[in-house]
Order: sequence, then structure tokens, then C-alpha cells
Amino acid sequence: MRLENKTIIVTGSCTGIGKAIAKRCVAEGARIVVHGLEEEWGEAVVAELGPDKATLLIEDLAHPDCAGNLVDLAVNTFGGLDAVVNNAAIVASGNIHTTDLIEFRRILEINTLAPYRLIQAALPELTETAGNVLNIGSVNAWSGEPNLMAYSVSKGALMTLTRNLGDTLMRENGVRVNQINPGWVLTENEALRKKEHGLKEDWYADLPKMFAPAGRILKPEEIAAAAVYWLADECGPVSGQVVDLEQHPFIGRNPPKDDNTIPN
Repeated sequence: MRLENKTIIVTGSCTGIGKAIAKRCVAEGARIVVHGLEEEWGEAVVAELGPDKATLLIEDLAHPDCAGNLVDLAVNTFGGLDAVVNNAAIVASGNIHTTDLIEFRRILEINTLAPYRLIQAALPELTETAGNVLNIGSVNAWSGEPNLMAYSVSKGALMTLTRNLGDTLMRENGVRVNQINPGWVLTENEALRKKEHGLKEDWYADLPKMFAPAGRILKPEEIAAAAVYWLADECGPVSGQVVDLEQHPFIGRNPPKDDNTIPN
């Protein structure tokens, strides 16, 4: 039980990677504040985890009180707070021609500024417990896809925030801050997006080797398994680190010349 008796906030945990992290953390002994926008899905997650192991907040992270409400819920329900997982994000297609400033600001608000606000709100409690923060980024933070401009910028900013606070908060508060950058993951929303783009129902079963050398893409549960190390005490004093979780080198990769198929 690597997370026994720890209380963890996981934003965006009604579905996808966040849900998988919440489930794995409970399996490792933790208690979870489940968060998201989909009340029915969130209630289903809490029912699955058990009311003694999970509680739920349905609120937009852009609301100025949301961060404080998450921390208060953790403390009032479980008596304290040991970790924060900043997982919630807007994944929106767009480039310089199609992304206006209103949309750009909304993406930055949720993907970058909301994690910062939650870290601020949680810091007193995390300082008391020598706790930690795990930010969920994206390999797109390094450069981004042509049609994921604002999303990629927001994740690049989150990565810099992780490195900055990972140093500062470890030194001043004894609080670790780290980040994992998932690659292509088969979440419910990703499956739906690709079908909306015109791909067949089981598009993920036959992917070009250029994008999936293993013949498949990552599962949310595999990201969750990696998350446990960073949330557990066995991580030791490691802080300010960013780890890519993908099945091929993302930087400096030399893909096969005869495979130019690009997924929509």
C-alpha cells in the first residue's frame, strides 16, 4: 500500500487519465477528492471507489473559489491533504488561423493558471504533511502538433512552472513538484474525438508503426501506474523533474521514411 492513509486531490478525475489515477491511488490505500464537470460521471466514480475513500466536487476550475473549495473539502472530509494531481485540461484543436484570444485565454486559464492557483491554495496543507504536487502535462509541451497550438503552449508553460516550483517549494517548504508528460493515450475522450474526425469505430486497433511502435497506444492505467511513484514517499526528495511517457523518443526521433501516414 504505497499511498496508505494519504489524501489526494485529483482534478479532472471523472473520466480518462484522472479517473485511472484516482482508482489506482485508492488501490494503493489513498483517499481521493474526485473533481470534474460531469456530475453523473463523478458520482459513478465515487460509488466505485467507495464513500469512505472518495468525495466529489463538481466545479469549473476557472471559478476563483474552486481551488480553495477543493482544499477545504479534502481537509474537512479526510482531515488533511498530502498531494495534488493537476490533471484537468482542455484539449482543443486550433492553430494561429483558427484560435482567437478568448479561446487561447480559456485554455491557458484551465491548463496552466488553474494548477498554479490550486498549488497556492494547497501549499499550507502540503507544507504540514511534507506533501507533493504532480502535474500532468503532455509531450506536446516540447513543440506541439500544428493543430494543437494553444494546448501545446499551455503545457509548455506548465512544464516551466513545474521546474520552477519544484526547486522553490522543495527548498522553502519541503514540498515536491514533478510532472509526467503522457504521449498518445486511449482515453474515452480521445476515442470519441478520433471518431468525430471520421475514423472508424476501432481506429486504435490498426495504427501506423510510426505512431505506435508497440502496435497500440498507451492506456490510462499505465499513466496511473507511473503516477504512483511520484506521489509516494519512495520518490524521496526528487523534485522539479519532468518525465515523458511515450513509446518512442519524442525529441530527435528519426521515423521510418516509408511511413508518412498521419492520424487525423
